[in-house]
Amino acid sequence: MAVEVWLALLSAAILISLSPGAGAATAMSYGLSHGVRGAAPAVAGLIAGYGTQLLIVAVGLGGVVAASPTLFQAIKWIGAGYLVWLGISLWRSRDGIKLGNTRGVRRRQHFLSAYLVNITNPKGIIFLVALVPQFMDPALPRGPQLAVIAATLLIVDWSVMTGYSTLASRLRVLMQSPRAIQWQNRLSGTALILAGLVLSTATL
Repeated sequence: MAVEVWLALLSAAILISLSPGAGAATAMSYGLSHGVRGAAPAVAGLIAGYGTQLLIVAVGLGGVVAASPTLFQAIKWIGAGYLVWLGISLWRSRDGIKLGNTRGVRRRQHFLSAYLVNITNPKGIIFLVALVPQFMDPALPRGPQLAVIAATLLIVDWSVMTGYSTLASRLRVLMQSPRAIQWQNRLSGTALILAGLVLSTATL
């Protein structure tokens, strides 16, 4: 891949990751509710979900989703419903988690929840179906190009999502009273509900 093409890809990756969406809302929600360390497994889950989407596109299944309105709608509503459910659960929660207190089971729960957020977002798959070919040179081997594209997108997204969760966690440090914790949960829950509602409006 030519340097100028990679720089264009890098710029696109940064803009994509910075744009508001379900992933950003999830990263900020976990950062606010669980602190930086507690959010790390969730960020890893988001990246794993993003990586799975890239794999789906790489093997050609993304085109199947793009060509099937029924499949697109099914995945979309599963993802939107899941985000809203997470948001409502946070709204109803009255418990806070102390900084750094993330046991193994909780880490796995955070990872899987965030993974499901990204993997059930068909809009992301459709977007990648349109994006990836723009940076592919038909004259060059397909595998290495896909590897560079995937690595660039994933590293940038991991950096941005970590940044989002870190910024949100700064607010958490300042709000440790029971009432403040309740408002943290409500803010986090609202962000996830709004992300779910936005996802529900996605169209092919």
